Amino acid sequence: MDVISDMLNRIKNGQAAGKPTVEIPFSNLKYEISQILLKEGFIEGVEKKGKKSKRTFELTLKYEDKAPVILGAKRISKPGQRIYFDYRKIRKVKGGYGTAVVSTSKGLMTDRQAKKQKTGGEILFEIW
Repeated sequence: MDVISDMLNRIKNGQAAGKPTVEIPFSNLKYEISQILLKEGFIEGVEKKGKKSKRTFELTLKYEDKAPVILGAKRISKPGQRIYFDYRKIRKVKGGYGTAVVSTSKGLMTDRQAKKQKTGGEILFEIW
């Protein structure tokens, strides 16, 4: 199973059901992604829970006027087909209203940060 797709689906399903929080199994990659979503304003908070093999983290979902902030998310690079871009080929998501998360040699970052640092990489997903 693709863990990033699972994380995005949990967030989308939680917001569709109007839940205040979503619990996600812990991994360093997913935790870094959640930190990026927090900085970009797509979620309200991230909190680690549990110990050892039962570690999870809880995302506090963000709503504006009872409508979810995250309107959609699309997985770009999948385990069966990796998609890599040079920094010059990275395009804006939804005309600049969305964000793409890029895995680079300098770590995970947004599409805007990757362009600014002139670093290409694997486009993990787009969120808007």
